[in-house]
Amino acid sequence: MTSATVTERSGRASPTPRPGARRPGADHGTWFLVLPALIPILVLSVGPLLYGIALSLTDAQFGRTRATRWTGTLNFQDLLHDTLFWESFRIGLLWAAGVTVPQFVLALGLALLLNQNLRLRWAARALAIVPWAMPEVVVGIMWRLVYHPDAGVLNETIRDLGLGDGRDWLSGLATALPAVIVVGIWSGLPQTTVVLLAGLQNTPQELHEAAALDGAGAWRRFRTVTWPALRPVALAVTALQLIWNFNSFALVYVLTSGGPGGRTRLPMLFAYEEAFRYGQFGYAAAMGCVMVAVISVMLSLYLVGRLRGGAPR
Repeated sequence: MTSATVTERSGRASPTPRPGARRPGADHGTWFLVLPALIPILVLSVGPLLYGIALSLTDAQFGRTRATRWTGTLNFQDLLHDTLFWESFRIGLLWAAGVTVPQFVLALGLALLLNQNLRLRWAARALAIVPWAMPEVVVGIMWRLVYHPDAGVLNETIRDLGLGDGRDWLSGLATALPAVIVVGIWSGLPQTTVVLLAGLQNTPQELHEAAALDGAGAWRRFRTVTWPALRPVALAVTALQLIWNFNSFALVYVLTSGGPGGRTRLPMLFAYEEAFRYGQFGYAAAMGCVMVAVISVMLSLYLVGRLRGGAPR
């Protein structure tokens, strides 16, 4: 019996699947393909996060002989009155903003320069990403030598120019944080430059040529052609850099270890000291939860701004 005969006897045609409709069992196949990438995220990210939240609700300490007790929100209540933590939080915000904003401005100028048709442009692009290829520990050690009060390159240059005897940049209360911020800008500049350069190269060249034919100058072409096309990329890289800089640890730890007098003690450094120097694991976990909450707020603001920017008008 043919399918046409069955159709005639039933009086109706067999249903045909709609375009884009999911077949039965398609979800199982999708999850099977996603699992290899999902398992490491659950094990290395979600699992430690949940463990940290649970640890923040206890009085866990290093080397304790008695069992850890459940304390609820006591650690968070103590954090509200911990002036040292909030001071480190303020320093962390200053550090993140002080690194991210100048870094973006310098990276934008460097990306615009590297986007021009210059001689040996390939060599300049290769040299621009050298700091990005260096580990943060190596960068910290190198800049400690640059800032050395006696034999550092910076103080030697100041003496040769007759501008003074130099100073101990990383140990001065007034100069430690600005000196560390300079290192942070230099270290993260290549990453921002590469992202912005990729955004510039995706801008259609025909738009620049049409604007030039209409008599638009360099600044007007940047304001009306380059920046509108680059704005989504700039927003994304700025938000990510702000989050990464707020979470900085290794670079500042190698340079100053949070000193002098806590002037460069970022929140991550403060949590590290509470956990591994003083053994207050529960209290340090509570600090980590607060920082995760702050980063989540930053990420939410970025996503809201991104969605509003991409919404149809």
